[in-house]
Amino acid sequence: MRLVLFEPDIPQNTGTLMRLAAGLGLPLDLIEPCGFVLDDRRLRRAGMDYLDHLNWIRHSSWEAYAASPQAGRLVLLTTRAAQPYTSFAFAPDDRILVGRESAGVPDAVHDAADARLVIPLCPPARSLNVAISAAMVLGEALRQTASPDAAAADLAAHAAATSTP
Repeated sequence: MRLVLFEPDIPQNTGTLMRLAAGLGLPLDLIEPCGFVLDDRRLRRAGMDYLDHLNWIRHSSWEAYAASPQAGRLVLLTTRAAQPYTSFAFAPDDRILVGRESAGVPDAVHDAADARLVIPLCPPARSLNVAISAAMVLGEALRQTASPDAAAADLAAHAAATSTP
């Protein structure tokens, strides 16, 4: 599983998504250009010290990302989809793609996705914050794809790391 950010507009959301990926142990792909200067100060404000633990790759453009070797399906979160994320069968090597906060993704990227998913909302709501959307969908994807042995090992490691002597 990977998280893919397409041309993010807001540095705070980008930092939050990077923190999310680091915290979940997921690699992240960032497709540029960004709608802000991609610098350490802006990202660190939201990502805090988690960014030091993030496995991420910067891609100079959508074309550069598409030309790079990728495994798994490209799964786009979009308000233009018909299929709810809760009815989708995720796979361990899926790449979860979120678009720009201001405009989503262009048609060419939309068409390149292997699957398009929506988070159903009550009207008149149209969309959620991109970081909230990614967290919801990644939570479901990881729930579906976690093996019982891996989940038990994660719980044991967390308990050992947080227990006091």
